[in-house]
Amino acid sequence: MEIIIIGAGKVGMELTKQLAADHNVTVVDQNAQLVQNIINIYDVMGVCGNGAGYEVQMEAQVDKAELLIATTSSDEINILACLVAKKLGVKHTIARIRNPEYEKQLRFMREEMGLSMSINPEKAAAHEIARVLRFPAAMKVETFSKGRLELIEYRLPEASVLDGVKLLDLYKSIHARVLICAVDRKGETTIPSGDFVLRAGDKIYLTAAPEQLAKFFRHLGVFRDKASTVMIVGASKICYYLASELLAMGMSVKVIDQNEQRCVEMGERLPGALVIVGDGTDSELLMEEGIEETDAFVAITGIDEANILMGMRVAREYGDGCKVVAKINRRSLVELVSAESMIDSVVSAATVTTELIVQYVRAMESASGAKIKTLHRLVDGAVEALEFSVPADAPFIGITLKDLKLKSGLLLAGIVRGGRIIIPSGSDALQAKDDVIVVTTGTLQEVGDILE
Repeated sequence: MEIIIIGAGKVGMELTKQLAADHNVTVVDQNAQLVQNIINIYDVMGVCGNGAGYEVQMEAQVDKAELLIATTSSDEINILACLVAKKLGVKHTIARIRNPEYEKQLRFMREEMGLSMSINPEKAAAHEIARVLRFPAAMKVETFSKGRLELIEYRLPEASVLDGVKLLDLYKSIHARVLICAVDRKGETTIPSGDFVLRAGDKIYLTAAPEQLAKFFRHLGVFRDKASTVMIVGASKICYYLASELLAMGMSVKVIDQNEQRCVEMGERLPGALVIVGDGTDSELLMEEGIEETDAFVAITGIDEANILMGMRVAREYGDGCKVVAKINRRSLVELVSAESMIDSVVSAATVTTELIVQYVRAMESASGAKIKTLHRLVDGAVEALEFSVPADAPFIGITLKDLKLKSGLLLAGIVRGGRIIIPSGSDALQAKDDVIVVTTGTLQEVGDILE
């Protein structure tokens, strides 16, 4: 597929990394050095110039492209770039749009301007944080089938009751319908069978209905109710979207920021939140504002290092009763914090945005692409969890799973049938119109690819 990426920033770079191996990618940016860096690292074409300009797009051969993705720091340039590309014949266009004022206009942009998809990184990251705060025991929460089935990322702590437990024995002993579909152990990823033995320090990925996951974590003795009081440091765009969502869920929200003007603006836009002018790194201020009684602490300033230090301090001093989430954009820092278990949960707006765009691209790659409903990347991209809709003409309909020859490195992690959640066993069979969640270390284009 011919793909044009406008903007060589964090999102553009990550998209190039993930798409260049399987597609012909051309990157456009006004910064010649950024373009040269990407050309040197990846097997892509590069064009220096304003990606919204007609001549620049023609130089990038946009008229031959199937998809244009605009990810510059300017919403207006992204919108204009997509509009020009659409007029030049590009079938699919995706724009990164961050300004909250454009929210009400997105339907107009999609319908009247032909915009295929718009992504607000801050809103997407805020939604991911909100999901984690609804289930604080997890490091990360992904959803399938409109929230009917969830995939939870959880690290087994030292002295965990699951240390040394074989999965087959675990499933027999607990009264919760969950499935451990992937395990990351010291950088090695496994799609486990029933003979797999869990160890402390393992990062496990579980699928189940939300109520079954709650039952499972209660069995472990580590279940936490959803956060009811949340302290947010950093009055940013993410803060606005996150606080709005948390307030709508009935949570109590405090926002702390050193910039008085930002605090005034945030207070006007979020009358239900308590906004405080102050330094979130000041432990005395946090004590005065009741950090000891707070269920969750979220550090989302524009400085990764500050978010890490604040998160580590709160995790160390109040971690038993306070869920800690930090926004970290630099991949090297994300990997370090995750590997050392410094903070409960880490969120990156660039990563969330990239995942959503890659999901759209993957849906375009096959004739039945519309049936790829959801895609999440796990274990730093080593594993994919995909949700497919089963078509009526699928060759495996009605055949029990134990009689199917499935590809290796693949696991059916869940079936949603008429709103009912099924954790698959060998005696189950897929039916037409089922939503099936597949976890794999390979690459699937459509649901039929699960067969050998």
